[in-house]
Amino acid sequence: MKSIDLFHRPKKQLAVLIDPDKLSPDQLIETARLSQQAGIDFLFVGGSLMTSDMLFHCIRILKENSTIPVILFPGNSYQITRNADAMLFLSLISGRNPDMLIGMHVLSAPYIKLAGLETISTGYMLIDSGKPTSVTYMSNSFPIPSDKNDIAACTAMAGEMLGMQTIFMDAGSGALRTVPEEMIAFVKGSIGVPLIIGGGIKSPEKAMSILAAGADIIVVGNRFEEDPQLILEFAAVVASFNSVVNH
Repeated sequence: MKSIDLFHRPKKQLAVLIDPDKLSPDQLIETARLSQQAGIDFLFVGGSLMTSDMLFHCIRILKENSTIPVILFPGNSYQITRNADAMLFLSLISGRNPDMLIGMHVLSAPYIKLAGLETISTGYMLIDSGKPTSVTYMSNSFPIPSDKNDIAACTAMAGEMLGMQTIFMDAGSGALRTVPEEMIAFVKGSIGVPLIIGGGIKSPEKAMSILAAGADIIVVGNRFEEDPQLILEFAAVVASFNSVVNH
């Protein structure tokens, strides 16, 4: 089954975000095994800036120690490797930087095709989190203000109308606050494609509130780097939410 088909499951889902620069091989093995034990839905791999050549080896380790789909979440056109299961083909629709809207995509398209990677066209939206983040700096773009629900909804609708298969609203790595629940609900009510939410989700309770607001998939990275055992707690919250909703 293709990864985009998995995005359309009727249940809420959890993705673990892994930055190859930040975890040692032993930590990658631990993360993969805990994720497998917890029933995590996806492993997203990538970062705003990579300073090592660990991407291929990171994915190899993850796939050797779990059966979870590994999806590239690239910060630039160099973060491509054929041993992933798929990649988010991100277009930064919240910004006005042409390189992030289409420029890098043109450069990377032939390599992606040669690699045989499945692409999931993704409308990527940065939401203000209370402080500058790596992704806002590296993308040279301004985030959508966190109180502008109408701008976020219209941006997401435009992305869907342009053919994006999913919308990803991100407060960014190390965010002071998450995407507001009110904004999530407003955007979810305006689109028909899966909605991914990431950035600043630091507790199982916050994960629960974001799911209740309308997120289809939540993405957690930094918190699991600090304490991998939390993967089990977050997964239990998602499973509990699905159990309640389905009954």
